[in-house]
Amino acid sequence: MTRTPTDTELFYLPLGGVGEIGMNLSLYGCDGKWLMVDLGVSFGDDSMPMVDVVMADPAWIEERADKLVGLVLTHGHEDHLGAVQYLWKRLRCPVWATPFSASLLRSKLHETGLHTEVPINVVELGGRFTVGPFEVEMISVTHSIPEPNTLAIRTKAGTVIHTGDWKFDPDPLLGLPTDFEALRRVGKEGVLALVGDSTNVFTRGHSGSESEVRASLIELFGRFDGRIAVSCFATNVARLESIAVAAQANDRSVALVGRSLWRLDKAARENGYLSDIPAFLNEHDAGYLPQDKLLYICTGSQGEPRAALARIASGDHPHVRLGKGDVVIFSSRIIPGNEKEIYRLQNDLVRLGVELVTDKDAFVHVSGHPAREEMEEMYRLTRPKIAVPVHGEARHLQEHARLAKSCGVAEAVEISNGTMLRLAPGPVEVIDHVPTGRLCVDGPRLVRLDSEILRNRRRMVFNGSAVVTVVLDKAGKLLGDPQLTALGLLDAGHEAEEHDVVVEAVRDAIEDLPHKSRRDDGVVREAARLAVRRSLRDSHGKKPITDVHLVRV
Repeated sequence: MTRTPTDTELFYLPLGGVGEIGMNLSLYGCDGKWLMVDLGVSFGDDSMPMVDVVMADPAWIEERADKLVGLVLTHGHEDHLGAVQYLWKRLRCPVWATPFSASLLRSKLHETGLHTEVPINVVELGGRFTVGPFEVEMISVTHSIPEPNTLAIRTKAGTVIHTGDWKFDPDPLLGLPTDFEALRRVGKEGVLALVGDSTNVFTRGHSGSESEVRASLIELFGRFDGRIAVSCFATNVARLESIAVAAQANDRSVALVGRSLWRLDKAARENGYLSDIPAFLNEHDAGYLPQDKLLYICTGSQGEPRAALARIASGDHPHVRLGKGDVVIFSSRIIPGNEKEIYRLQNDLVRLGVELVTDKDAFVHVSGHPAREEMEEMYRLTRPKIAVPVHGEARHLQEHARLAKSCGVAEAVEISNGTMLRLAPGPVEVIDHVPTGRLCVDGPRLVRLDSEILRNRRRMVFNGSAVVTVVLDKAGKLLGDPQLTALGLLDAGHEAEEHDVVVEAVRDAIEDLPHKSRRDDGVVREAARLAVRRSLRDSHGKKPITDVHLVRV
């Protein structure tokens, strides 16, 4: 049984977001209580048929929900708050967030009918609050979304810096700059551990500034005479503003295409952002403008099949058409794992005659995560005794640990999801490993990614499925030919001979059974199932999911 932390102990336990980028879920334990930091999602890929949204399984903390004092959201990105609408009913804890993140969360909760149930505590920028044995200070940093926060989590056992997603942008254009004085102050007070972002640990130098992108976009838009479509991360409100300013500088009006962009626009304006930007056009009204006066901002920079840009590329969008003489600018980077989808989308656009511009062709994007120089500066400011790399794959975590040690950090520990660390007292130590897993949204329900349901679905995608119906009398005599449907394998109309071979194999398997065995439904079903699978394996090299319907007359 997992030990409960005492008032002199501080535990760290990630259930998601370590060894991977996305679906962040971190837990801090002290004095018998637990504090959750972030509750995010990731997205499905080709290995997950019909799965769009994936999240860490909170089962371990769900079993201890009476000890969970709250959830703190560092910022509004999907991989940090996107799972709240799905998992809150399992946890039922209060939530703390700064105003912009709270607006985004309320919008999501409204869609699931939870907007009146979830207690959201809005924390002003730079604010502090106490929940259970934890005192939390929200320290403003910069990122690719408004109001990102690094957390200083103070306990009797010591202070932890939980960086969240961050960078040091010297000219962020939108929102507050990094509060270096607060980071320096916490560092002087004494930091036990820094739990930090590892995303860009291999990137030398500095991540760059949004102001540089804005200047580049102004010049870039002036090169084109046709329609311009720009795709970026929908949550990057500063980029939306930069695109709008660059469009104005080139006498173009801007239309938003995609529901998530409108949601972000609403949340931004509610909190005082984009106040100098004219209201965006909708996609229908934009169609009345001359081509050289129009710019679209579209969702779908990562090739998401249901996003606006994919629908435009496939000719399936009801209002937006692009073709020869138009340009699509990808003001984003490729997130590892999304290469196939993005290249497929870009090829579809090229087939339409559209010109493409990516970060390989022009300066159209800067990352929201710190490069090495910024990471080194964070360590100089906060001076932790322990470094715990998170938010990265195994290679990122290893390199982050090396960097931390080169910055003078005494201990740097590489962990995985489910590793329970005791940060204090004494040397950092792994004291337990707890079960972890992943859940996915499957229609109106959540199912485990390793469930029999999804295992069978994957098998059906790659091997097809077969259903055979056999009708026998009570003595086990076949009363007609078995009826076979082999979905994804056989076309009965064009492969009649192959279809008949499988049917004959089922008939032979049943008739070869001893008379006594033919009266046993279980034995008959298994004989028929094996006959189908063996026949299709021999003829098509597949082992389909096979079901046998047996009828006794």
